[in-house]
Amino acid sequence: MLAQLGLASRREAEVWIRAGRLTVNGDKATLGVRVTPADQVRLDGRVVRRQAAAELRVFLCHRSPGQTLGRPDAEAADAGIVGRLPGRAGRRFVAVSPMPRIDGGLELVTSDGELAMRLQRAAHHLVSEFSVRVRGELTEVQRQSILSGLLDRGTSLLVESCEAAGGEGSNRWYGLSARGGSGKDVRQLFERQAALVSRVLRTRFGPVVLDRALARGQFRELTREERDVLLAAMADSRSSSP
Repeated sequence: MLAQLGLASRREAEVWIRAGRLTVNGDKATLGVRVTPADQVRLDGRVVRRQAAAELRVFLCHRSPGQTLGRPDAEAADAGIVGRLPGRAGRRFVAVSPMPRIDGGLELVTSDGELAMRLQRAAHHLVSEFSVRVRGELTEVQRQSILSGLLDRGTSLLVESCEAAGGEGSNRWYGLSARGGSGKDVRQLFERQAALVSRVLRTRFGPVVLDRALARGQFRELTREERDVLLAAMADSRSSSP
């Protein structure tokens, strides 16, 4: 319940329970205790409000390479994209399979810790798409090696496609589609082939696609329909995984 409200991760909530900071109907909470909407939960003596818990909120962010996602309580001058999310959406946001800071593109964040954990698990089975900028053109041998999906740690990504997507000057873009791929893995696929990678941008996560109209550094909330499609994709990935 605390994770869904965006107040803490499950691990943090367990620490609070062990420290005796939480009570349920006046009694000290215990690990695994179940609560209903009728129960009164207090943290350090203050009632935990739950009226907004029913609505799952997920935000799509278009992060520029080098830009931080940040935290809503950050004291730095640049609190990142998360620092500009509406306060009523939650006090603690979690990024799902975030891209390395050097790269960017589509990021999904939510204040629902339980949902974030489920999305993180689903990320290993959902198809994501990336735009990769490299110096010069790949040879056919390099492209076929990338399609093999072999990583440094000896495991492999299921790469569905790797196609040239234009470019300018000495730079060339390639579109890559992979199941369960992270930004770090995608960069490694190209660098294993001695390609000089200057940018990796995620453009799709499962059924969620980065809007062309959404400028860098901006965000928007997923519509209810988009959120329902994402939840359905999560369920499908779970049922089809080995």
